[in-house]
Amino acid sequence: MRLDLTPAPADLLAAWEPQDGFLLERAGGGLVAAGTSREGVVPPGPEQGARAAEAAAALLRGADEDGAVAVGALPFDGGVPARLWVPRRVLRTTPASGMPGHRHPGDAEPPAEGPPPVARRAPAGDAAGLDAHPDPAPEAYAAAVAEAVERIRRGDLRKVVLARTLRLELATRPDPAAVLRGLHRRDPECHTFAVRGADGRLLLGATPETLLRRRGRTVVCDPMAGSAPRSPDPAEDRAAAQRLLCSAKDHREHRLVVEAMTEALAPFCDHLEVEPRPRLTATASVWHLATSMRGRLVEGAPSALGLAAALQPTPAVCGTPTPAALEAIHELEPVPRGLYSGLVGWVDASGDGEWVVALRCATLSGREARLYAGAGIVEGSVPELEVAETEAKFGALLSALGAAAQATGVG
Repeated sequence: MRLDLTPAPADLLAAWEPQDGFLLERAGGGLVAAGTSREGVVPPGPEQGARAAEAAAALLRGADEDGAVAVGALPFDGGVPARLWVPRRVLRTTPASGMPGHRHPGDAEPPAEGPPPVARRAPAGDAAGLDAHPDPAPEAYAAAVAEAVERIRRGDLRKVVLARTLRLELATRPDPAAVLRGLHRRDPECHTFAVRGADGRLLLGATPETLLRRRGRTVVCDPMAGSAPRSPDPAEDRAAAQRLLCSAKDHREHRLVVEAMTEALAPFCDHLEVEPRPRLTATASVWHLATSMRGRLVEGAPSALGLAAALQPTPAVCGTPTPAALEAIHELEPVPRGLYSGLVGWVDASGDGEWVVALRCATLSGREARLYAGAGIVEGSVPELEVAETEAKFGALLSALGAAAQATGVG
């Protein structure tokens, strides 16, 4: 395997190869890989994440090259195979210092700013050759949210995340590199990613959430939960951010995630710092509540993938209690999630690595694209607002796919 380390910035996307490549990048650093030296497929079933961590370690033990990494993707709930492989060529860009994207707990809260908001495209996606089919339709999704709220009222669960999809029939095959470049231009602070699953479909997207990053004995997490659509009107955009920051419902949703992740990570750390209150962060279309966590790992702690598997699925993508939330998801979501809300990332032989949550993503196959988005449902959730939230989350990919289609002369 050939490993190249360069200071950021570097155009990782220019080195990405759609057929057998892997990409994970954001402003400040990333990794692109090509070719396959060794590969493993982890079957569906219980404890798939732990089995994947063992498989990655075995792949790396068998790699002769110094600096080898294992890359891949794991599904949300172990329902489909997970694919991991050691690539032949790796280009990694490194930030000048520190661990990119992390704020130390206790740092001053940033102002309510983010990338400029982008006007939302209607999910109908009627521009630039996009023929869209929502599943479930907005009315059916709202009914599922209402059912989830009723289950929460009865005490069956405290939170559940419900997802929906948007299937696009495109006039021509999209150029994945053009889609990725559009996503990166729109939200450079998001993790732009691309990986082929065990079924051969290409998964790509731009996720705002780092599940876990490990370097030596340092581990950082940046959980997100609680969100609101942005507005192209500056005054309304600021008001939306302030409403989110003051929303008891969204703080309750966020607290469930932070508490669960703290409980899961604590056994592996001899010191763990957690921001005392959430902060605002933003993509071009959505405001989020986020909390930074930073820990010092005990000797013999699991690898980055092992730690990520211990955390996943978090209440941010599933709900709580986990068994009840999974049951509700399987009953109320008509389309299996597959790799959506699962893990994408890399790990090396020392255990260092980075894993992100596969959000704001789509699978591409021929002229078909399937987009995914979800919303966290807690006590007080309003079905119509959750529909609007998912539609806002479709926005980045709809814009990128539309721009890619226009670039090829479609529409």
